[in-house]
Amino acid sequence: MTINETISSDMNSAMKTKDELKLSTLRLVRSSLMNKKIELGHELTDEEAMAVLKSMKKQFLDALADFESASRQDLIEKQKAELAILEAYLPQAMPAEELERVVTEAVKASSAEGAKDFGKAMGAAVKAVEGRADGSEIRAIVQRLLG
Repeated sequence: MTINETISSDMNSAMKTKDELKLSTLRLVRSSLMNKKIELGHELTDEEAMAVLKSMKKQFLDALADFESASRQDLIEKQKAELAILEAYLPQAMPAEELERVVTEAVKASSAEGAKDFGKAMGAAVKAVEGRADGSEIRAIVQRLLG
């Protein structure tokens, strides 16, 4: 089952159970997926859908940070709940030890090719991690290894 099909199925379930928060969050997700589909002009692959979901996660985290700085407790709780719903559709994050190992191997491989350049090392690390970790975590490890 594709991500789009899973989200549609879960939307129907949320409608039946009258789970308003989940329903509104999934409608927002489906809307973003539809906008991307229209932009690209074809059905989204699971990789393209994952990219949309990751972008939405970043937006949700940014909004959460804004709400926390404004001390808006009501919005903080709602945003955390929406983020939890969204994260259910994303792959599980890579454990810290495994992330460290994969990034170290990727940086060593890019350095073996003569690249001490941060950009090339970062590119190799991101490709090796395959979207299962946050870019800021990868960046911190790469900077530590090269720095």
